[in-house]
Amino acid sequence: MKKIILLLLLNGFISYAQEAKDSLLPKDLKEVIVIGKKTQIHEKLTKSLATIDEFLDKGSKVDLVKRGAYAWEPIINSMATERTLITIDGMRIFGACTDKMDPITSYVEVSNLSQATVNSGQQGSCFGSTIGGAIDLKRTQSKFGTPNWNFALNTGFESNNRQKIIGSSVNFADSTYYFDTDIMFREAENYNAGNNREILYSQFRKLNFSGTTGFKFRQNQLIEASVIYDKATDVGYPALPMDVSLAEALITSLKYVILPKSPLLKDWETKIYFNTITHRMDDTTRPSVPIHMDMPGWSETFGMYSKISGLKNNHHFLANLNSFYNKSVAEMTMYPADPNENSMFMYTWPDVRTFFTGLFVEDNWVFNCHSGLKISVSIGSHTNEVASDFGLQSLQIFYPEMEAQKSRFLKSMAVNYNYNKNNWEYGFGGGYGERAPSVSEGYGFYLFNSSDRFDYIGNPNLKNEKSFESNIFFGYKKEKISTKITSSYFHITNYIIGTPDDILVPMTIGANGVKLYTALDYATIFNVDFNAEWTFSKKWKWNVNLLYSRGKDSNNNDLPLINPLSYKTALSYTQLKFNATLECVGNVTQNQFGAVYGETKTPDFALLNANFGYKFSFAGSKLYTKIGAENILDNYYTTYSDWNKIPRMGRNIFVNLTFSL
Repeated sequence: MKKIILLLLLNGFISYAQEAKDSLLPKDLKEVIVIGKKTQIHEKLTKSLATIDEFLDKGSKVDLVKRGAYAWEPIINSMATERTLITIDGMRIFGACTDKMDPITSYVEVSNLSQATVNSGQQGSCFGSTIGGAIDLKRTQSKFGTPNWNFALNTGFESNNRQKIIGSSVNFADSTYYFDTDIMFREAENYNAGNNREILYSQFRKLNFSGTTGFKFRQNQLIEASVIYDKATDVGYPALPMDVSLAEALITSLKYVILPKSPLLKDWETKIYFNTITHRMDDTTRPSVPIHMDMPGWSETFGMYSKISGLKNNHHFLANLNSFYNKSVAEMTMYPADPNENSMFMYTWPDVRTFFTGLFVEDNWVFNCHSGLKISVSIGSHTNEVASDFGLQSLQIFYPEMEAQKSRFLKSMAVNYNYNKNNWEYGFGGGYGERAPSVSEGYGFYLFNSSDRFDYIGNPNLKNEKSFESNIFFGYKKEKISTKITSSYFHITNYIIGTPDDILVPMTIGANGVKLYTALDYATIFNVDFNAEWTFSKKWKWNVNLLYSRGKDSNNNDLPLINPLSYKTALSYTQLKFNATLECVGNVTQNQFGAVYGETKTPDFALLNANFGYKFSFAGSKLYTKIGAENILDNYYTTYSDWNKIPRMGRNIFVNLTFSL
């Protein structure tokens, strides 16, 4: 296997992370993972009907925590969702699951996505406070023009878990009106890890619908309405003690865009939105449960933003006023085996209301065609209120002086310089940011973590977490070769993490104890990634990506969920309507792991993948085909980000077809 790895490292990795290129604007640590039009997905992805999770996993700045075969949790710069910001078309959405079974990325399908913009650190604070960075998922949108209809039918099958995929889209646009509709259904059985070992409770079923319509009622004014409906049922989570019987989301918005006639202003976009999430955890399918539990959760968010951009001399400026109001409720009811005993009820999220209003201002100051400086500043008002008297009284057992409401003031700023000349580019910068504790960190009540097997209790007295960051990159690009190395460093004070309390008694049967969320003095996280692409000819291309991260707390302990050295490399061939890729993906042994936080060592692994695509054209129609094999050698393996070391999928053969008119 080591010989195979060394051989394939001489080949490349097809990078789906395309840097936004504009020589007149300063470049930053932004990664734009592009799909483009629906009819181009077979060319952009190794698996054209991949899930959003698989799609994001191709980016160099994003990794994912996996608790099963569905709904993986994104990590940016080795930081999980508490320290990052994820939006869909700029909309704030909050999951309704205390165990993170419903990340925001699970509510979008690859067939209605145009791109995912990944911003590092404080450069991702346009729509709210963040520490690690932000992901904005942008859906496809037709453009005004000559009348044009587009129809597409997507279907696919995967051999390992018998996944069936079927979907379609209808799009229309003319000079004043457009609409885009997309529907996708997936159903999968349990998957097999390497050596044909079945992973129980890894099945899922999912339906997603997306619709957008826009009307240009004046030459420079547009109004747009959109809706997303997503429903997942019978979702198994083999790494957790419970599955999910229902994860349902309704996401709506209304947007108004004006192109001002003023030479100073470029565009002004205002959006109001509402979304509601329902999530029900279920243990009824598990064979042996000490005590049956119902654990539903709900999240509702009302929000808006008003974003304006313009140009004044050499200054490209952007301002965004954004606000949201969120209601998060989660319950747990335990039913004893003895029907004569009373059931027990408690709020795990005690009806927490969060109100945020923030202002983000950015100036891209272009010195000349070679260099520029980007400066951004944001301020925000953040208020939490526990609306449930019962929930408040429960938390006051631990915090007698606790008030129902707590307000915070959040600040951030970033400065980044860029230089580009004679095929060379480099840049450096720094930033400062703050975040408030999440609902779980501040107000969670006996949340069981199946990885370290502790019950967690929130702490409303936590201070704002603060981050000081620095970043640097170097790059070289010519006609046939391009290379880039990027590095970032975060020094995070008041680092929020759970620490054991020996006095408290756990609620969960079999738990190791109770942890209270507290703040360490600080923690540090270092990331470095290297990308290279070599174009041999018009037909052959080679890419390679290396990524390494290191995380330590103030007690010199290794942090959990920190990426060891990983690599992706592939060789691709394209000729007219045919394309093919041979890929190797792997991690080295994870020797620096968070043992204090319940992590264990993860061995190295290496995978071989291959795919082939062809585009058929006939009578004004097109048929895109993608056939491939993942984990060709059927390795049994797990990664550092697999919850409870749940093994990944073994050999999988897939067929994806897209027919369009």
